[in-house]
Amino acid sequence: MDATKVIIDTVDRLRQRRTAPLVLELDLTDGLSDGPPSDPLSALLAMRKTSLTDVLSGLKRARKDSRVKALIVKIGTQPLGLAMVQDLRQAVIEFRAAGKLTVAFAETFGEFGAGTVPYYLGSAFERVYLQPSGDVGLTGVAMEQRFLRGALGKLGVEYQMGQRHEYKTAANTFTQDHMTDPHRESMGRITESVTEQIVAGVAEGRGLEPTKVRKLIDEGPFIGAEAVEAGLVDRMAYRDEVYDEVKQAVGDDALLLYVGRYAKGPIAKKLPRPGEETVALVHGNGAIRLGRSGRSPLGGGSAMGSDTVCAALRAARRDEHVKAVVFRVDSPGGSYVASDAIWREVVLTRKAGKPIVVSMGDLAASGGYMVSMAADAIVAQPGTLTGSIGVFGGKAVIGGLLEKIGVSSETVGEGANAGMFSSTNAFSEAQWARVNAWLDRVYEDFVNKVAEGRGLSRERAHELAKGRVWTGADAHAHGLVDELGGLQDALALARRKAGLAADAPVRAYPRLSPLERLRPADSSEDRTAATARIRLEAWGPLAHLAAELGLPSYGPLMLPGGWTIR
Repeated sequence: MDATKVIIDTVDRLRQRRTAPLVLELDLTDGLSDGPPSDPLSALLAMRKTSLTDVLSGLKRARKDSRVKALIVKIGTQPLGLAMVQDLRQAVIEFRAAGKLTVAFAETFGEFGAGTVPYYLGSAFERVYLQPSGDVGLTGVAMEQRFLRGALGKLGVEYQMGQRHEYKTAANTFTQDHMTDPHRESMGRITESVTEQIVAGVAEGRGLEPTKVRKLIDEGPFIGAEAVEAGLVDRMAYRDEVYDEVKQAVGDDALLLYVGRYAKGPIAKKLPRPGEETVALVHGNGAIRLGRSGRSPLGGGSAMGSDTVCAALRAARRDEHVKAVVFRVDSPGGSYVASDAIWREVVLTRKAGKPIVVSMGDLAASGGYMVSMAADAIVAQPGTLTGSIGVFGGKAVIGGLLEKIGVSSETVGEGANAGMFSSTNAFSEAQWARVNAWLDRVYEDFVNKVAEGRGLSRERAHELAKGRVWTGADAHAHGLVDELGGLQDALALARRKAGLAADAPVRAYPRLSPLERLRPADSSEDRTAATARIRLEAWGPLAHLAAELGLPSYGPLMLPGGWTIR
């Protein structure tokens, strides 16, 4: 009898799991990953981390799933980039428009700190709950730039840096003690554009007038009770109270399920059948460098390797079942030569008759724009930071510092310029002329390719370049971006351009089995040539500090400093 009861209870539970209402959950405490892990170590570290792709595809499917009744998102303190937040907001708004309940819960939107972007995400939900001890750090947008010239001068370090042109402000960190007028103009417009986007989003989400939201920003941050009174938050409640209210709204028998698990369920994805036409999704994340993609095991961050990305684009181009390519770019730039190699593969993919659409993440600037600009279409979020079409180069001269600490140096060499890249001595007049010739060559090549790829005159491309960083909204207004939207929009556009069905499957490319990842590639044309690897970086977690000091970094087409809006 007991055995029979166990069997009946088990069957009932299984039936319930198949038929009970679903409440989807998303926990953003640890953030989200943008794209698949680039190497075995990243895969290990990201085992419990949800990907943006899974969240977007899961919520898209859930809009039409009658079992799914609601979505609860815990907004944590882990910073998310503005463009990623806009991807999420868009998905939540569409889910909400399908008649589903959407709930945002935060323990705090900034614990005695800024919380503007996390709150901007929360404002897209039908209900916003805040733990009674929490605050709303809606304080606006600020970008700070530090200048090292004075400190480095005291140490005996001098910088010889060239830039093309006045908005390429990386060199200013070392050669100025204040913002130049172009520097201030560029950063001022970015903060203005981002503020416009946040005000519009909060106003629409919370049913407030934009002028009221702008006034509230100037009055923030808010204690929890003040946020409720201002209409920024619906109610202060603890987690258990929030979940109880949601279950009362959709049914006590509702089951909780993480969006990531829902997206990967047995019937969640339309997997390509043998011979079925697909869209290839190629990811390019991190600083651009020559060689393979990967990361430092010591914390140096991920990198987009030209060998890896080029091999992936070649493989997709030659796969007869791939009819279109979406290239997801999230990069501050890096090596000019590596960026140029990837640019060439984008051009060849387009020439092969396969539409290629770029989807920009939080950053697609400098080299990140170079690898994007030849695509059939570029899709970016309004808060994406892009452009930075320019170049800088030079070196730190530390001879004075070495002399101060009693270090002497002598050089023996053959060739008038053999030691020109030594950091001990300054460039000679002839050497500086060669540096400037190189900067001119790189800038002209970059601008000419922008003009060609974007259908602009060389003069117009130069006017939009000069090293200036644009938000996606402004880049779209100036013709550097074709459409405003997220990854799902880019996938839909690629399907349309290829004449595929609206639900044609998407395949991360190349998809390799564990055995294929382990075996050596037969040639540079082999699919396994697109695998990433762990790369030991000399500076590890000190990579950023090394770059600030002028030590060898990824390259001259790099967006300097911390530009991600969070």
